[in-house]
This record gives sequence, structure tokens and C-alpha cells, in this order.
Amino acid sequence: MEFNFLEPNDKEIESFIEGLSSQQLGSKVVFHNFENFPDLFKIRIAIIGVIEVNQDNSIVDLKHLRKELYSLYPGNWETSIADLGNILPGNTRKDTYFALQEILASLVKRNILPVVIGGSQDLTYALYRAYDGLEQMVNLVTIDSKFDFGKESDVLSASSYLTKIILEEPNNLFNFCNLGYQTYYNSQEEIDLIEKLFFDAYRLGDISNSISIAEPVLRDADIVSLDLNSVMSSDSGNFINFTPNGFSGKEICSLARYAGLSDKVSLIGIFNHNDSKQESQLMAQIVWYFIEGFHYRSNEYPFGSKEKYIKYIIPFEEVELIFYKSHKTDRWWIEIPFLSTNNTKLKKSTLLPCSYEEYLEACNQEMPERWWKAQRKNTI
Repeated sequence: MEFNFLEPNDKEIESFIEGLSSQQLGSKVVFHNFENFPDLFKIRIAIIGVIEVNQDNSIVDLKHLRKELYSLYPGNWETSIADLGNILPGNTRKDTYFALQEILASLVKRNILPVVIGGSQDLTYALYRAYDGLEQMVNLVTIDSKFDFGKESDVLSASSYLTKIILEEPNNLFNFCNLGYQTYYNSQEEIDLIEKLFFDAYRLGDISNSISIAEPVLRDADIVSLDLNSVMSSDSGNFINFTPNGFSGKEICSLARYAGLSDKVSLIGIFNHNDSKQESQLMAQIVWYFIEGFHYRSNEYPFGSKEKYIKYIIPFEEVELIFYKSHKTDRWWIEIPFLSTNNTKLKKSTLLPCSYEEYLEACNQEMPERWWKAQRKNTI
């Protein structure tokens, strides 16, 4: 059974949880311990740690994170949460990928949303591969200062995993979007490649100026991969890999909440941390805000009856753009015309989340760029 790959939390964490008040989050979470494994039929969110050994032989055991997270007080949540423990390092890196992929695939099929707290971001590859048997195309969003492209011949790593995702079969990737890239960390060749593949990327400054532009992107994501190095060191507490610029603590928590609010996000991973007490405080709050967003999901995706939406038709010279606005949340979608294709996995991808600003652009006869890219991918 795939859950045999999971090791229970140790006695130190058990003792810590026992010392918490009944109002703190740790008292409301079901734990995988040495006596019991949680009943998954009652679980909506599953927290999984991936233990790694650093180059200096120190172990990333996530104890700081768990203590910080479970010391927090939950909101008025009805969401049932389980901590399934940890995946220990395999004999090879591929063993770790395999174990993580098998566990995640099983959880996603059960409609349980995994929150993976990893070591390095190459684990995103295992998150992506977990969808191989689900017969659907996948939208991947990374919150990262870099694109993490590498050469085709490079060993799979935190700085090259995206190349493997794009090139390897089976190819389930419909769209990739980066939130928060910093231009000086990425070559012009990489930036041009993003455009050539009809992918999306938003600079750090653009999102910091108007963080709401990230909401439609995260609303359309299946997988979210968050690199903690995208946060400035003054806010993250990471002074080992010093980062002078990046998202603030408030901004990264806002992005996590947007991801939680998305009806479509079914998997999130938080990576590239050093397991320090300082970073763990921010990571705990990122997870908290994600769960907060999950609690307030509006269940608007996929669309049921369109009677609950206002339909707007905007004529262009060669095409009509059709927008929908929700009565319930005032959020917007734009329709992607269904085109004949041999890829049956694309049949469900007919509505694209968008913003009110994109609707206004269309009213001024400006074609929304994300709509154009999505339609182009539909024809390939």
C-alpha cells in the first residue's frame, strides 16, 4: 500500500501536541502516529512532510514547522485536516519521487488535497507526475523568482525540473505560469521561451503593485509550487541564501489564500527552505492562510447551471468574446471556444478565469493576452 511509505510523527511532536490547549490547531488535527493511521474518508486536507538530508548532513525534519503551525489558532473552520507524517529519504532521489508520486495520486483520487512541505523544489516533478493516471491536463503555477529551466541533459534538480516536466512523456501540462520572477535571475532566452510556449509569467513588481492580478491565475491552477526563496530574507528569516528582494510576508500569505480559495487547486507544495525556526514561522502562516482560503471555497468550478452567472458578449472583428460574471462572488470567466483536437484531455478546458480588468480591456477592443494564449494552446 502506498501509505506504507509514510513514517509517523515522532514522540517529540506527539508530546508537543498533548501540551496544546483544545483551542489550538494541533488539537483539531488527526495525526499519523505509531498506533493509528487517520481514517481518510473523513479528511479533506492532508499535510505531508518530505525529509531531506542537506549537503552538510543536517536533516530537514520539519519539527520547527509543525510546532509553529499547530500552535496557531484556527479560524471558524469545518475543514478536517490530517498530518500523515513524513516520507523519509529513499536510497536514490528517484525512490523519493516515486513514493511521493504514489501517495499524492492516491490522495487526489480520493478528493483529498495534499499540502506537501518539502525540501528542494525538484519535488514539483513528483507532484506533476501524480496526475499521470487521472486523464486530465494540468495547469502548474510556481511562485518563484526563477523559471528553473535547465538543459535537457541536466540531472533533475531544483533549478532544472521545469525542463523535465515540459519535455518528458506523458505530457499532461496544458499551462505553466510563474508568479514573481525577477528579471535579473533569468536569461532573455528563458523569458523568450515562456512566450514561445504560450506560457504566462508575471514580474515581482507587477504583482506587488496589484496582487489581485494573481487571483485568476491561481483560480485556474491544479498544482501550486511555492519556492520560499521568492520571499525577501528580511521577511522569511532565510539568511543562508540571502534574498534582498522578493515578496513580503503579507504578500506571500495573500497568494497562499488565493490558492486556497481556488476551487481547482488540488495540490500545493512549499519548498526550498532551511528548516530554521525563523522560516518556520512564516511557513506555518502560509499553510494557515491556504487552509483559511480552502474553508471559504465557493464551489463555482466546474460550472453547473449558468443561470447563476451574467453572460456578456463582446463582438470583435473575427470572433465574439463571451464573459461570465458570478452572482455569488463577482468573479469573472471568459469562454475558450472548443476546437476539434485529438487530445481528449482538453475537453473540459473551456472556461478561463479572468479579471474584471480583462473584461474592460475587451470592451475597448483589446484582446486579453491570456485568452489568446489559451486558444493558441487549444489548437496545437
